[in-house]
Amino acid sequence: MWGRFHLRRTAVLGSAGALIAGTLIAGAVTAPAATAEGRHHNGSEARGVQVAAARAARSGIDWKDCPADWALAKPIQCGWVTVPLDYARPDGKQIKIAVDRHVSTGTKDERQGALLYNPGGPGGSGMRFPTRITNKNPIWANTAKAYDFVGFDPRGVGHSAPISCVDPQEFVKAPKADPVPDSEADKRAQRKLAAEYADGCAQRSGDMLPHMTTPNTARDLDVIRAALGEEKLNYLGVSYGTYLGAVYGTLFPTHVRRMVVDSVVNPAKDNIWYQANLNQDIAFQKRWDDWKAWVAKNDSVFHIGDTPAKVEQAWLELRAAAKKNPIGGVVGPAELIGFFQSAPYYDSSWAPVARIWSAYRGGDTQALVDAAGPDMSDTAGNISSENGNAVYTAVECTDAKWPTSWQKWDRDNSRLHKEYPFMTWANAWMNLPCATWSAKQQTPLNVKTGKGLPPVLIVQSTRDAATPYEGAVELHKRFKGSRLITERDAGSHGVTGLVNPCINERVDTYLLTGGTDRDDVTCAPHATPKP
Repeated sequence: MWGRFHLRRTAVLGSAGALIAGTLIAGAVTAPAATAEGRHHNGSEARGVQVAAARAARSGIDWKDCPADWALAKPIQCGWVTVPLDYARPDGKQIKIAVDRHVSTGTKDERQGALLYNPGGPGGSGMRFPTRITNKNPIWANTAKAYDFVGFDPRGVGHSAPISCVDPQEFVKAPKADPVPDSEADKRAQRKLAAEYADGCAQRSGDMLPHMTTPNTARDLDVIRAALGEEKLNYLGVSYGTYLGAVYGTLFPTHVRRMVVDSVVNPAKDNIWYQANLNQDIAFQKRWDDWKAWVAKNDSVFHIGDTPAKVEQAWLELRAAAKKNPIGGVVGPAELIGFFQSAPYYDSSWAPVARIWSAYRGGDTQALVDAAGPDMSDTAGNISSENGNAVYTAVECTDAKWPTSWQKWDRDNSRLHKEYPFMTWANAWMNLPCATWSAKQQTPLNVKTGKGLPPVLIVQSTRDAATPYEGAVELHKRFKGSRLITERDAGSHGVTGLVNPCINERVDTYLLTGGTDRDDVTCAPHATPKP
């Protein structure tokens, strides 16, 4: 499960009971044809993306004020880019990709083009990215002078031909079954839910599923680039967005100008996606342990336990009590994991999660119910949660072949759960629909350096739970000339958004000048959260 919409699985449980984490044509700006694309995928897809990019370059984007219900106020503007559903048939069915932008804040001489952003998922929307300018986010002030900040909803997400697997109100209903099984009967029940979820995806979104892949989203990114009138792409990707960037860089090496990837998915073919999720379970446990140590150290504030062992014991007691008698009628162990997992994801959640837990122990149950339980009245939010989980499932299940043998799933997850119990079973059930997936499963791209790929900047913390550190090391090896900035002794997912001058200044320098350090850099950690 990836990053709370940096690979975020939604914090509610799905019905699966799992945690829900071209050539220049007619003067068009479509940069040279990408040769790597034709080698990996059939030539028709390579030609299809050139056709679509040339069309998009001619038509451009008709920027207008954003629709009122998108909650993106002026001066942010919105528009659409048309792409083929299937790049092998560029004249077949078309879908519209929603895009938005805030124009650069600097002078005409300072402007360097557009910077496109993907926050992860799969299933995350990048449409909030331009608000980093309207909110005057100081970390991005220098970059904003040089670049238009451009966000988009990837195919299947949000406003871009959204897919669905189950009724959203059903999806968020709680309490779900405890992800940790007590018996074979519990496992059979979860397997049934996972198979039903996969069937629901096929019934509700079957025509989209075969085309919900990372390579297709990378092709969409190239068409957006052309529609923006950009010869080359400037890109910032976080979490799953790093894998999207790695695939883009492999398919279109000559189309990349600057690329920053932050909190990196290991792009090795044998890691996508089954093994990636198992590796996540181990990393989540380590970061959960970091958080428990911090809670214990601040026991004078939280009164949960003055050692990590006591904090763990308090967690197990909370879990057991909620299993026996769901808090507020809606918060059981599954909902607790959905809420508590944000602490190992993000340092910004360390204090809020601890405070709500502390308040609950002091007799205030409402804050925990509000934070961990569903809001059945928030129909728009529930549609978004269900959609995000549908896209997450569709992309991971279609990108790669998954084990179909339940024995393998059972053996691998039972073994991991013994030592890494925090996330293992919740993550397993979330991904199990891939075992009975209806759409043809692809073979992942071999991510590598193509001729013309410029230096890529890789940023990663050593204790990241959602995307373990080894992923950054692997991409660094595969992308020749890349530079790795390591934030040591830190583990918040998504490093470039945090205040750490050692990192912020280097990201600025790279985006503004293309310059990197001569060697890889290790930075001290950002400030530990205050209780």
